[in-house]
Amino acid sequence: MKILIVEDEPKTGEYLSQGLSEAGFAIELVQNGDDGLHRALQYEYDLVILDVMLPGLNGWQVLQSIRKHGLQVPVLFLTARDQVEDRVSGLEMGADDYLVKPFSFAELLARVRTILRRGRGGIEAKTLNVADLELDLLRRRATRSGRRIDLTAKAFGLLDLLMRRQGEVLPRSLIASQVWDMNFDSDTNVVEVAMRRLRSKVDDAFAPKLIHTVRGMGYVLEEKNT
Repeated sequence: MKILIVEDEPKTGEYLSQGLSEAGFAIELVQNGDDGLHRALQYEYDLVILDVMLPGLNGWQVLQSIRKHGLQVPVLFLTARDQVEDRVSGLEMGADDYLVKPFSFAELLARVRTILRRGRGGIEAKTLNVADLELDLLRRRATRSGRRIDLTAKAFGLLDLLMRRQGEVLPRSLIASQVWDMNFDSDTNVVEVAMRRLRSKVDDAFAPKLIHTVRGMGYVLEEKNT
């Protein structure tokens, strides 16, 4: 899957390029609206990630030109502006989604995968389920055995990551980079603390236990047959 990133902040562009490349996507990065529009019109992409505030043509103008040329490539807007009117304007112009900076990489990746599934004509998942644990992605709500589980935004992102990759052992470094946007430091116990808190909410009062530690490797969420 090929993604065009139009982002003028070098650090943000590099961060997105590296993260999405590691997630298995082919990435092209340009740093202004004129180059972004040229690439979008000349080449075929599965998704365009488009910053709103750009030198030259801004993101709104790039999107309008893309749609005027009849291209239906999915577009994900990135912006530092969190006004409802901006979000509505972007969606009305034909954007597929809208993400406000700063954002976690886990959320960006989840949005990208959702848009690409939708773009391929697949059915967009609205919930994730493992055993009796359910994550409602639209209402951003978790339940287990029908009981509501209150989660912070980071805890929700962590559970989202674990459930999307159920059965896969996730290293602490991957969890740290995708949920907290940080390079893993072995002296930092943020992942362990967050996992302990998440377990207390998701597992302590329920059976079977779903979140497991794999010593020396990381964590996995799965229903194990006993």
